[in-house]
Amino acid sequence: MNKMKNFVSNAIWNFQYYKGLGEKAIAQLEDDQLNVQLNEDSNSIALIIKHLSGNMLSRWTDFLTSDGEKEWRNRDNEFKGEVDSKSEIMALWEKGWQCLFNTLENLTDDDLDTIVYIRNEGLTVLEAINRQLAHYPYHVGQIVFLAKALKTTSWNSLSVPRGQSQGYNQKRFEKLKARKDFDEGY
Repeated sequence: MNKMKNFVSNAIWNFQYYKGLGEKAIAQLEDDQLNVQLNEDSNSIALIIKHLSGNMLSRWTDFLTSDGEKEWRNRDNEFKGEVDSKSEIMALWEKGWQCLFNTLENLTDDDLDTIVYIRNEGLTVLEAINRQLAHYPYHVGQIVFLAKALKTTSWNSLSVPRGQSQGYNQKRFEKLKARKDFDEGY
């Protein structure tokens, strides 16, 4: 596999990993907790998902041929209102992620040096992917933080649970060195 194709495969893997973290955090909450805002200047999990979905649909629709900030996107509305149910929130979540994955899976090596635009700012496809690899995990981190703060009973850890680092590390170091995904074994 050449380096560019490997980059896209790795980017897809990373996006899938952070999508999964968000889903594991959201699954631990009740429907009404998804619209809770900690204060008037903060966003609820539902609003963060509306924003992520809107961003993904705008950035990845017609990715190679039109500006990533689409005329039909209303970013300000992504931060308003409530979403009625977890199923509605998760439908928005899936719609955005599917748009991203469909686009990435159809890129070719020849596409990676192509210039794309976001608000008239030219980026290579490689740079645009890296930009979103920073943006989306940032918001998933917000979702995880909020979910953990809103959880009224015990939190199911999404990584190595507190107090279990030594045992986790021991198990990892008992295995032979190998190239593998960083989350194997959580």
